[in-house]
Amino acid sequence: MASDFRLKEKLPTLVSSIVGTYTADDRINHLGHCPLPKYDSVVAIVEDLTDILYPGFRRREGLHIGNVTYHVGNLIDSLHDSLTTQIGRALHHDDRVHNRSSDCENQLDYEAKGQAIAIRFLEQIPRLRRLLATDVEAAYDGDPAVSSRDEIIFCYPGLEAITIYRIAHELRRLGVPFIPRMMTEWGHKQTGIDLHPGAQVGEYFFIDHGTGVVIGETCEIGSNVKIYQGVTLGAISFPTDPDGQLIRGQKRHPTIEDRVVIYANATILGGRTVVGHDSVVGSSVWITSAVAPHTTVTLEKPNLRVRGGVPDDLKPETNYQI
Repeated sequence: MASDFRLKEKLPTLVSSIVGTYTADDRINHLGHCPLPKYDSVVAIVEDLTDILYPGFRRREGLHIGNVTYHVGNLIDSLHDSLTTQIGRALHHDDRVHNRSSDCENQLDYEAKGQAIAIRFLEQIPRLRRLLATDVEAAYDGDPAVSSRDEIIFCYPGLEAITIYRIAHELRRLGVPFIPRMMTEWGHKQTGIDLHPGAQVGEYFFIDHGTGVVIGETCEIGSNVKIYQGVTLGAISFPTDPDGQLIRGQKRHPTIEDRVVIYANATILGGRTVVGHDSVVGSSVWITSAVAPHTTVTLEKPNLRVRGGVPDDLKPETNYQI
């Protein structure tokens, strides 16, 4: 049966009812203001940066020492312009939200600030490459299933999430609002790993498998740390002020010291919770207090009830590491 075009006569009334909800005190519209950071442009920035961080592994083929300078130069020139614009927009919007500055006032000032931060960020790319090289090594040393470092760069969601995090964390460190979170939430969607750009993460970091990992804003993670899928490094509760509003800016998430291994589905909560160096946290444990260095934390071995006899050669192996 064909659609009834007479029903389309109702559409103008429907539109009016929707637009009628766009009021001055409506906090989920952005009308009549300067442009926000553009989501597609922020994603493009991440993709251009990964082309530079891992040359030859991403979009551009046929790179060699004779043409890589031109390729990187072209990307850096483009990144300078896009970062300048998007950072300027983010700074302007942040100022409007927190300081109630007039719309589109002193737009050139924000662009100048954005350019200065963009240059400072681009200067950090050599350091970011050295840091990410340690993360690749951590994955190679920590996973017997991997055949080469190339496989890690091509395939591992853990490295993908860490790469996006390290880019976003550097921008956040330089005072850029909004954009770092946009980047890591895009990375969350791509990988299933929720790694907040505010977390402090040391070198040689490895997330194995990765799906369902959550790492909160005020986490501090040392060097040579390895975590598996489903791990949560979260908060116990959220303190409020006398008016019932959340108190922001406090340390809410745990500290993980050097050379700690955290197995699948472990949950570690609280800003005062410290897991000491060289410790092992077993699967599915729940930790809300400090763990001394060189400690192994596991659940008591569960008692399984199996109906019927099971031949020895069909019994499960005792090594549960994935």
